[in-house]
Amino acid sequence: MSSVFGNVHLGYVVIETEKFGDWRRFGREAIGLHVDELRSDAMRFRLDDNECRFLLKRGPVEDVTALGWHVDDHNTFDEIMRRVTGHGVPVAEVAAEEAALRGVERLVRFPGPNGLVQELYTRARTGCGPLQMANHGGFVTGDSGLGHVAITTKKPHQVHGYYDTVFDARLSDYIDETIGGVKFKIRFLRVNERHHSVAIAAVNRLPINPVRTRIQHLNIQVNDLDDMTTSYQRIKELGFDMALGVGQHTNDRELSYYAITPSGFEWEVGWNPLIVDEATWEPTTHQGISIWGHTPEGQTIIDKLAQFKTGIRSLFQAEDSVAALAGSGIADG
Repeated sequence: MSSVFGNVHLGYVVIETEKFGDWRRFGREAIGLHVDELRSDAMRFRLDDNECRFLLKRGPVEDVTALGWHVDDHNTFDEIMRRVTGHGVPVAEVAAEEAALRGVERLVRFPGPNGLVQELYTRARTGCGPLQMANHGGFVTGDSGLGHVAITTKKPHQVHGYYDTVFDARLSDYIDETIGGVKFKIRFLRVNERHHSVAIAAVNRLPINPVRTRIQHLNIQVNDLDDMTTSYQRIKELGFDMALGVGQHTNDRELSYYAITPSGFEWEVGWNPLIVDEATWEPTTHQGISIWGHTPEGQTIIDKLAQFKTGIRSLFQAEDSVAALAGSGIADG
């Protein structure tokens, strides 16, 4: 079995929402992305040559529903398909109309952890016309992929096992952090040169998930520091809520902030994270997510109570980790 590591890149994110007006303002005016209005029930954000990096579809979920993964060639595509179907997990061909909405070719989908559908494609179409963005320096994509997503889960070993089985994900490091009196362990997985494309957060020794949405946050990376700071200012001026102010992470050294999207999950804009050197990198554990900054902004006692209630409800809710693809679960850390 050949490894697919390095040939897989986070390509796009699908979001279901009824708040098109708020999302339009958030994406175009606050974050600084290019917006394409497709039809009354679909809108796209661009940030580079790809026709679609974020697809917003009208619906009541207010959440991320799917992750699109770009693979470099048909051999990699076929190898991943062998792994998924070989474990008895169903793969569905995606209709041409849905592939067109995402601006991609040879698209299939299969189940993923935490209700996140995984979509796989081989080629992205180039967008028509010049980008019209408030971000002037552009974004880092290419071999690093779009950015990353962070998932909270009650089954971190199984989620780690899933991405190892499907994409040969490698462990970059861990962070131990206490948030609101609750101890978390966060695992950071890479599938290419980017320090991580998936982060997996879990409450230590408690089977609860305090986050309502399928992802806790997503990340995009700017080329220029000025674009990060000006987008931070725009978010504040436009009245969108901020989760964490500007700070620097302990593990990948990225400078970033976290805003709260109209659908409730967080959106991180970052600058200058390190790139992993595969020849020398060794996983380690960091204490705390930040060297400095990332101070909580605007959280009220009502917000904390809502998180507590979500955590309690999660005790009685099943969580699908797609066990067939999780192996025995990776007993890491």
